Amino acid sequence: MNDHRAAPVDPADSSRPAAVHGSCCTAGMPEPDAASGSSRATGAASPGEEGEEVRRFWQRLGLPGLVDVHTHFMPERVLRKVWDYFDAQGPLTAGLEWPIAYRQEEAERVALLGEFGVRAFTAMLYPHKPGMARWLNGWAADFARRTPGCLHTATLYPEPGVETYVREAVEAGARVFKAHVQVGAYDPADELLQQAWGLLAEAGVPVVIHCGSGPAPGKHTGPGPIARVLARHPRLRLIVAHLGMPEYEEFLGLAERYGEVRLDTTMAFTDFTEKLMPFPPRALPRLAELGDRILLGSDFPNIPYPYVHQLAALERLDLGPEWLRSVCHDNATRLFGL
Repeated sequence: MNDHRAAPVDPADSSRPAAVHGSCCTAGMPEPDAASGSSRATGAASPGEEGEEVRRFWQRLGLPGLVDVHTHFMPERVLRKVWDYFDAQGPLTAGLEWPIAYRQEEAERVALLGEFGVRAFTAMLYPHKPGMARWLNGWAADFARRTPGCLHTATLYPEPGVETYVREAVEAGARVFKAHVQVGAYDPADELLQQAWGLLAEAGVPVVIHCGSGPAPGKHTGPGPIARVLARHPRLRLIVAHLGMPEYEEFLGLAERYGEVRLDTTMAFTDFTEKLMPFPPRALPRLAELGDRILLGSDFPNIPYPYVHQLAALERLDLGPEWLRSVCHDNATRLFGL
């Protein structure tokens, strides 16, 4: 742990964005249900009222709560840089207006997830330059120790020594990794990462990876680069963030081809995303068929709408309560042994 924290990098001192997230769809989908809170403007309900709405959602399904595999916690200075980038509508946001819905202090954000009934969640964080990942991993290990419900999260970057610190993180108990091809601007098939991918595949540790081209494409986004990784590491437990938007169908194809590939729902099917990168209705049967490998993700706190809207957007797909139970709880519970 001490060597992780000693990394001589100030991640807040950077000309590149520390993080940006995707968005998704509504054309051909059912209209929002106002009673479910899906069309409510950001901040329109109090935290207590929204908590009640979220709890009613999973209680209707007979679940003990939710498991959210795509939530963001990171050092506060880094997170403030992320928020500043969204506020400035930086290039990787595709110029979208993106009002952050949950700007509370860290402890309040953790408490809010608890109020929602989120039983387990992640601390998605990632580097945008060399020399940063080990430092972030040290912070994330400490955050997981002091935060009940947080799955110990780690990250990586194509750089000398990556296999060493990935191994250290796995041996320290990391349950999930995060990779961000768009923000990191790297090829996931880079030779520097091959041993790390192999290690994670062998250990069975899932990797949530933003490799789709939304909301703005990068040099190495899209299904091609990550398909090359899977060709070499077919047992790698990848969780494709944001359903791979906007290349939804191509990433569904990767999940159909590789049994350990999963996808998370982060921002998918929400009103915000449907206006920009709509999910093709013809692909809904494939989404239903892969119901045992779709996982709830939200992008909390960096979302421009209430948390409950993500749940309402999934419910209005009308894929049935069994599909929702699997997506919102059971699949992640099984994957992480919760």
